[in-house]
Amino acid sequence: MTPDNRLCPMNPHASSSVKRIRIEITGVVQGVGLRPYVYKLALSNHLTGFVMNSSGGVVVEVEGRTADAFVDEFLLDLPPLARIMTIHKEETTPCGATEFLITSSLDEGGSTHVSPDISICDDCLGELLDPVDRRYLYPFINCINCGPRYSITMSVPYDRPNTTMAAFSMCSRCLTEYNDPADRRFHAQPNACPECGPHLEFWHQDRCHTGQAAVNAAIGALKQGRILAIRGLGGFHLAVDAEAAEAVERLRKLKRKNNKPFALMAPDIEQIRRFCAVSDEEERLLKAKERPVVLLERKTGVVFPEHVAPATPCLGFMLPYTPVHHLLFFQPIAGDIPGRPNFSALVMTSGNISEEPIVRENKAAVEKLSGSADAFLFHNRDIFMRVDDSVVRHNSGQTIFLRRARGYVPASISLGSTGPQVLACGADLKNTFALTRGDAAIVSQHIGDMENFETLGFFEETLRNLKAVYRVTPEAIAHDLHPGYFSTRWALEQKEVNKWGVQHHYAHIGSVMAEKGLRNRVIGIVLDGSGYGTDGTVWGGEFMLAGPAGFERIARFRPVPLPGGEAAVRKPWMTAVSYVWSAAGNSAVARMDSLGLTERYGPGNIENLLKITGDAALSPLSSGAGRLFDAVSSLLGFSDINTYEGEAAIALEAAVSSGVDEHYPYAIIEAMPAEIDFSETILNILNDLENQTGRGVIAAKFHNTVAKAVLEMIRKIHADTGISDVVLTGGVFQNRILLRKITDGLNISGLTPHINTLVPCNDGGISLGQAYLLRERLKRGL
Repeated sequence: MTPDNRLCPMNPHASSSVKRIRIEITGVVQGVGLRPYVYKLALSNHLTGFVMNSSGGVVVEVEGRTADAFVDEFLLDLPPLARIMTIHKEETTPCGATEFLITSSLDEGGSTHVSPDISICDDCLGELLDPVDRRYLYPFINCINCGPRYSITMSVPYDRPNTTMAAFSMCSRCLTEYNDPADRRFHAQPNACPECGPHLEFWHQDRCHTGQAAVNAAIGALKQGRILAIRGLGGFHLAVDAEAAEAVERLRKLKRKNNKPFALMAPDIEQIRRFCAVSDEEERLLKAKERPVVLLERKTGVVFPEHVAPATPCLGFMLPYTPVHHLLFFQPIAGDIPGRPNFSALVMTSGNISEEPIVRENKAAVEKLSGSADAFLFHNRDIFMRVDDSVVRHNSGQTIFLRRARGYVPASISLGSTGPQVLACGADLKNTFALTRGDAAIVSQHIGDMENFETLGFFEETLRNLKAVYRVTPEAIAHDLHPGYFSTRWALEQKEVNKWGVQHHYAHIGSVMAEKGLRNRVIGIVLDGSGYGTDGTVWGGEFMLAGPAGFERIARFRPVPLPGGEAAVRKPWMTAVSYVWSAAGNSAVARMDSLGLTERYGPGNIENLLKITGDAALSPLSSGAGRLFDAVSSLLGFSDINTYEGEAAIALEAAVSSGVDEHYPYAIIEAMPAEIDFSETILNILNDLENQTGRGVIAAKFHNTVAKAVLEMIRKIHADTGISDVVLTGGVFQNRILLRKITDGLNISGLTPHINTLVPCNDGGISLGQAYLLRERLKRGL
């Protein structure tokens, strides 16, 4: 790069005591206030030179007698959103520059990291609600420290012409702010005001309101019990007043059609505390700049409409993260008490047709959501990258992802060293994909379940966008072994690129290895519902020795028939019958008769089920831990049908009584692979049911049993191998009780547990593991 004469006039009389240092910075360094920070720091050190965005990050050149001091001070007080990954500095020839400039961006063909979308900051929120501010009640207020980033970025460098804000020309006052290094909105690419920026429109039937009247109308619609479709940061939400029981029930019937809990938004922590217990760590998560949905324990005795979260002990709350959200709660309404929120909570569920991606465009919202929504709150700032809300929970000092999306994506995950560029396609449930470039993995936002062409289209759209933004050309593709997965079939259809199938549970282990920088073999325990095994059967209760070079299956949960295959996943009662049959043999029907299970499940259903249980074609063997939890949940009467994934297991965990230390018997069968046989566990659960032992006690004893069995098997493997690093992953480890019992037991035994904390332990983390393992394989020439 050759700077112009203003930057480096090549003065031959430059003092020999003057230094010029060039600094190249990578990471999340664009759109986060780094250039004005550098500008002010350079001026305070009486330096000349320049700072600019490049397609690879940020480039700085400083010249003067205090250049070394600048370098020392640079990392001391970085802008809050900046995330430095690498800094390369070198001394160059002083050229007698006379001023320090912020210069135009330069596209050198490299790639930089894009910032996630960030919730509104306190400064902007203060201006939003200040009647004398020129952006008073303006729903698109933002600055360098907050607002849309990922969702509006079309390409890098991160400059306004490369975002969806290119359609809006700044007025003179906004332009003055944008060009002033001392202003909080210096080079804030989404900068706008009511005169020049995006605007809202409220539509109900044929009536339209704009500006502040649009928000007033939206508030009025919600207060009247209407379902409102709101175009937000990364797509549409469907919203209702969470305390309007009829409206919530109608939304569930029209949109959800299952028992999966709705996400909730409250105006502040105080309102959330009305409904849930909130720890200090949970409050920190709720108030974090990412503003995820946080799963919280519902307070005993709290009355909430049943259809918000049927039969679950937790509620998923988030705080407002856009100006529009704050206006819905706090825009003054004539006749209301000043300062009092308009609502104590709103249901904020993804705006989509069930199992399809979140809708992002106004026209598509009218086409797809009119069957659910009574009214629409539109805006005219295009969404380039649709992105759903993230969902997390706090457990034993760790933040655990259930869904990683808005606020966290596309923040990269360090892989510790450089490597080839690869694409990993993930699994079909809770799909994400991952790209690698340099020393980082970029995991996509939650795509969803790959069960329809709309979701496959979202996958391709997001992949196309991220490949372009990060300028990745994969030299190889990783995919799941399951031949029926959409993601697998898509991968195999790609031309002129190498493909590698990665076993499902090995990829789960790989995700933790990638997060924690584990390069040697580990003991990997994967407990999930199902995954395609190398032998063509259904795996899911797995104990492996795993490393970058491959894995060995050491042990498993004893397989049982899965009657009807996928049908049994949806109907836990079918799995329960199979477990009782496997444990009790010829006395299975009598045992079920005595407990009233035959009557509950239907005698004809049981008879038909037992006819196919021994047929491998109709009832594939499964070692899935998730199916064991489903079966026990059904036996105890908590859930016979999974209306959404994990429903039965969640009900079982919720029922656990505290203070129970007993466990059931089980057996370890020495074989290759070894097996944990829970037949005696099932029989003793039936005994406890016959003796009318409390269901909460039985649930607790069952959790104790699984934890004890897993720990015993791990200790055996450790004794044989000497390996102390233990990876715990798979969707069953979303169960807080089980995870805590096993991690505590490992720590007591002097072993080191490793869990997912950067991606979900469910199938949303599979792509990271696939990418890591494929990349390591290529690096090692395997």
